[in-house]
Amino acid sequence: MSHPDVLLVLSTCPDMATARRLAGVMVERRLAACVNQLPGLGSTYRWEGKVAHEKEVLLLIKTTAERYPALAQTLAELHPYELPEIVAVPVTTGLPGYLAWVAEQTTDPA
Repeated sequence: MSHPDVLLVLSTCPDMATARRLAGVMVERRLAACVNQLPGLGSTYRWEGKVAHEKEVLLLIKTTAERYPALAQTLAELHPYELPEIVAVPVTTGLPGYLAWVAEQTTDPA
């Protein structure tokens, strides 16, 4: 059975309020079928020449390849970080009904 090109998009947020706001926008606009918000993430990275250690919230965003460009643009515009993490990983297999649901929930109604 074929399924749409489903993607798992990863992005980090500075706090739960930001994560919930971004998740709500993405689901309301049908850019994502579901967004999980995982608090308690510890991130270590180099930024502007210094090593930083921060607490963040990880977003696990389920979408399709068709909706990804609009999702990435919206996320970049609304995100408080100057350079937000927006990384898409292809879903190569999954429960067919769930993958179909992701496609149905992200269909542009226009």
